[in-house]
Amino acid sequence: MSLITTLLQRVKTYWLIIMGSILVSITVLSLWPLATLPTVPGTDKAHHLIGYAALMFPVAFRQPRRWGWIGVALLAYSGGIELIQPYVNRYGEWLDLAANVGGLLCGWLLAMALNFCCSRGVAIR
Repeated sequence: MSLITTLLQRVKTYWLIIMGSILVSITVLSLWPLATLPTVPGTDKAHHLIGYAALMFPVAFRQPRRWGWIGVALLAYSGGIELIQPYVNRYGEWLDLAANVGGLLCGWLLAMALNFCCSRGVAIR
């Protein structure tokens, strides 16, 4: 069994712990008050995309019974964070929310592609 196959099995087994850990990390990093705001808002879109893709991937890959609703809940949570950020000396931006949605979709697409490959017996090395 290859290292990637082993890692994917671990994701399927521990998906809830992985998702919870990433969710806590995103929450802390998004709501930690800044001493001063950056001079140029909007420079963190890649971080949003990567973070939310990592958040959605274990859920979509494992496909628990209500994984679609979990994705909707993560989207709503993301919007809530953007609404709270101005109260903790952060920027709340609609483009951040768009990057979050893009990340959720990317995580979902990657998981679906891997599930398709695994179901077809394609070797992942």
